[in-house]
Amino acid sequence: MGTPRFSLGRTTATQGALAELSMEEVLRALARHAKGTWGDLSEDDRQANELALEHGDRLLSAYHSVTGVKFWVITEWDRSSTTVLLPEEY
Repeated sequence: MGTPRFSLGRTTATQGALAELSMEEVLRALARHAKGTWGDLSEDDRQANELALEHGDRLLSAYHSVTGVKFWVITEWDRSSTTVLLPEEY
């Protein structure tokens, strides 16, 4: 899938995400996110992530689990931390 494009920093997952997702799904999503495979985002949101990489803004990816649960992966602007969470936990 390629080389990571940015550092994830400290990685965490919310209680809701851990209850709904397997560890394999979490790890796969983190790897995809770090490589810039943004998941189920609109073209505008994909472009916003590309600009965020250049300008140091927050990055967001959206994925679905094998059971259809939508979840997000968010890396903070300073790349100090990345969180896996459910949209309703935001």
